Amino acid sequence: MRWYQLLILAALVTGVATPAMAQFQQGGVDHPGEWYVGEGLQAGDHFLYQMCHVDYKECAPFQLELWIEGDIQVGTETKWLAQAAAYDGNKIVAGTMELGKIAPEPTGGSNELGTYRGAFKSSVVWLSAFANANEPKRFSMPSWGKIANIGGEQILPKEIVDGGVLVRAGYFEEVIMMGWRTGGASSSIWVVDGFPFPIKALTWTHVSEGIPPREYEFELLEYNTGVTENPMKDVVSTDVDAAVAGCPDTSSLDKSVKKSTNFAKYQLHVFYTPDPPVEGCPINMLIKFISKFDDTQFLNEVQYDFWVVDTNEEGSPLTPPVRGIADEEGRLFLYSPSGQAEIDFVIKESGLTNYLIYVYGLAPASRAPSIDEYDYLLLPIQVHAATEGIPDWIKNTVRLWADGELTDDTFIQALQYLIGEGIIAVPATDVAPSDADDRTIPDWIKNTALLWADGELTDDTFIQALQYLIQSGIIRVS
Repeated sequence: MRWYQLLILAALVTGVATPAMAQFQQGGVDHPGEWYVGEGLQAGDHFLYQMCHVDYKECAPFQLELWIEGDIQVGTETKWLAQAAAYDGNKIVAGTMELGKIAPEPTGGSNELGTYRGAFKSSVVWLSAFANANEPKRFSMPSWGKIANIGGEQILPKEIVDGGVLVRAGYFEEVIMMGWRTGGASSSIWVVDGFPFPIKALTWTHVSEGIPPREYEFELLEYNTGVTENPMKDVVSTDVDAAVAGCPDTSSLDKSVKKSTNFAKYQLHVFYTPDPPVEGCPINMLIKFISKFDDTQFLNEVQYDFWVVDTNEEGSPLTPPVRGIADEEGRLFLYSPSGQAEIDFVIKESGLTNYLIYVYGLAPASRAPSIDEYDYLLLPIQVHAATEGIPDWIKNTVRLWADGELTDDTFIQALQYLIGEGIIAVPATDVAPSDADDRTIPDWIKNTALLWADGELTDDTFIQALQYLIQSGIIRVS
């Protein structure tokens, strides 16, 4: 008996798969066809998916609508141009996506759709890494390829679904279930011979221990073909407040607070930026839900919310929340399967604000936790008001620019904010022609900016220096 036969026999006897067994997994179904992602895709196709991806708020659900408008030429490459809209709770983001012809992965489009474009690429069209127009795959093949990042597990055609599959878009016959194992959990994608995209999926992330969270999940809600007019022509994006020009940077988590919850049931480690937050600007927050007994152990399946509340002197909430982030996103609650949750929202408050992280308990998203599990952590945070005149955070930006730690582009963004808010008035007739030769910002401007940021010059003096830059044509501001 050969060594690999001994390995297989040992696994059958003990019921435990050995690491070497991954290469012997075999699938394949008795179906004559072959398939690839994008097969049969054409102008006029219209899709609506319900979906989620672990990289976006740990698989918080949203809907993505696509309409294939036609071809677009990008350099030397011909792509599909798709009109798209994401319906994310109470938020709507509309724009375009560019999809490849060989593999319909999104490679461009509206920046505002970047997050949703990434989720679509890593879920609905993920199989194009194995089956595309240049390399279609037969359903009878024992394997379509290996997933290198989870130990070489193989993508297998596992079965022809008897009786077909009913999704909300309708009934599909000749459905083949593709599958693989990840950390003890079975992941599946259902595909239809001749249909461009999979019709549904439920997959799990690879973990060595504990409960594997969903990697992505989707279902086709609606499908139409031969649509000649953009079905999203009347869809308007809601205001994307997080893109407010000139607001403080939120790329690094500056502030850290670590406390036990009010009834000591949990421990929370909260990171946020900017510090202090600014009214009307975004805040980015990372919340780590930790065991009260072990700082290194994250809690799983946390149902929670983030509120603005009124409190009494002891810090207990007096009334229902003034504002809740889950409600603003159109959700019943926020959910973190891993115990590490990143949230972002726009600050609407000013002054000392009582933010509160309310933990409903630990339970799967489909089940209500026990009433005995609730607890909360109060976070009083001082928020800078959006005042008349030049905000304090602008001074911080100017100081960093004058010290050479920020680029001229960042300084110009702050200047655009001042002009857009009407804080600086520049007569258009006094602006120099746009073809001025030298656009170098003089050193004396930086010296003036630094003195102003340090409180040694008045706002009027600083504004005069900025007006000089614009009127002389050194800086052009639209």
